[in-house]
Amino acid sequence: MSIQRLKQLLARVPPILPWPDIGRIAKWSVSSYKFGFGAECLRDGEPETFWHSDGPQPHFITIEFPRKVAIQKISIYLSWPQDDSYTPSTLAIRAGTGPSDLQDVRVATLDKPDGWITFDVSSELSEDGTTYKAVHAYVLQIIVVANHMSGKDTHIRGLKILGPMEDNVTDDDPFPFTSPAFKMYETIR
Repeated sequence: MSIQRLKQLLARVPPILPWPDIGRIAKWSVSSYKFGFGAECLRDGEPETFWHSDGPQPHFITIEFPRKVAIQKISIYLSWPQDDSYTPSTLAIRAGTGPSDLQDVRVATLDKPDGWITFDVSSELSEDGTTYKAVHAYVLQIIVVANHMSGKDTHIRGLKILGPMEDNVTDDDPFPFTSPAFKMYETIR
């Protein structure tokens, strides 16, 4: 097996990231799709399947959470070598409390992506100036604004919505509440 082929295979493997995948608790929908290539293909973990939009641009992926959640990053799998003009080149990220009040929080420009790309949802720095703030929202929308070579429909092979890293319990904590049964007694009302 050539080194180039090995690199291609490794690019398909979802990265092991320290941020928790919160997309599993959400309801996913897309603006359009071709039969057999719907929103379920975004989450199936299979790099050979993909969401294939069907209709005029812009294309939307809407993720609705049952409660307000902190959203830190998005990890998206795109393959320009396989999908050519179907590959997104510009993504806009919107967030809000419902579909009618979404606000732009980030625009990402991608140049011939191949593999998993992970980026912060917010473009606003945290107080320490070293990381980006999490976005707190009920609804997240990813908009495919443009494709490479002015393509009309789009292919997205995988998508993960990631929450902030969970705080680790410090060693000096005399009562580390870690299990769900004990977590309910962590604070006093």
